[in-house]
Amino acid sequence: MPDISICIVNWNVEKLLEACLDSIYKNTKDIEFEIIVVDNNSSDSSVKMVKERFPQVTLIENKINAGFTKANNQAIRVSKGKYIMLLNPDSEIKNNALFTMVKFMEKHGECAALGCKLLNTDGTLQRSCKTFPTLEVLFYNALFLDQIFPKSKIFGKHFMTWWDFNDTREVDQPMGSALMIKRSVLDKVGNFDENIFIWFDEVDLCYRIKKAGWKIFFTPEAEIVHHLSKSFKQWTSLPQILKGTYLWRKARNYYFRKHYGIFSAWLLWVYDLLQVLLIVGILFLVYKILTPFFSAFGGKFIPLSMKWRGVPSKARRGEE
Repeated sequence: MPDISICIVNWNVEKLLEACLDSIYKNTKDIEFEIIVVDNNSSDSSVKMVKERFPQVTLIENKINAGFTKANNQAIRVSKGKYIMLLNPDSEIKNNALFTMVKFMEKHGECAALGCKLLNTDGTLQRSCKTFPTLEVLFYNALFLDQIFPKSKIFGKHFMTWWDFNDTREVDQPMGSALMIKRSVLDKVGNFDENIFIWFDEVDLCYRIKKAGWKIFFTPEAEIVHHLSKSFKQWTSLPQILKGTYLWRKARNYYFRKHYGIFSAWLLWVYDLLQVLLIVGILFLVYKILTPFFSAFGGKFIPLSMKWRGVPSKARRGEE
């Protein structure tokens, strides 16, 4: 039986997946592992690349984009390892990180899941842990207080922006892009909730793990490069962006209904409306402040207020 089963869900990121698999084989030593790739109906050459370059990888080919939760569950069900390593295809293993994570979990029997230090492509820190979302912290986020006061342990609580990620500690929710979980824990709390297509999937899983009395840790000793959100950056058209926004809110509202009751999900719509009104108010205030400066440029800019009043600008009168 392998020590770990590395589960990777892929969608149209052939080159990144190739680099990810290369990094695993080059930088994972002293442990036995298996790799399971679930391809969600990619239109690029991902499947062909895996078959030709990595025939030892277990490959599951979906005929549709089954989503993140269903695809991960497919991998987990065929896996054999003592530990399950959820890994995004836009990640690269550094310095035997997986061995370091296994060693940590073997040493800490109470640890059910473990996150590691994630780095951006340029080597800078990627904030990879959050507290569980609550109505309180989402209210702060709706008012942008977390961005205005990032070092505050109150307003920056959810994204933990006050923390430098340089010490080992118990956390609520590491990112699912690089998350190691004990198989025995999944046997008790269940796999991913397939009512969620994507987003809030690892939040829900980590919440159930902690609710069952287990602990989740973060260690800075293991480092993995994460080229953030490369799959989702393919969603560039307005319909795709709107679809992504819809899926995120749908998953968020489902999570809150499931764990906090239907009233909490309704309240989130109030937060969304409040945020929209705040953004519109700020934009209107900025416009009112800048209008006098626009007018000073010899009519090159035509303030909307002048148009509404029917007052012709110099530019409209053909004056210099």
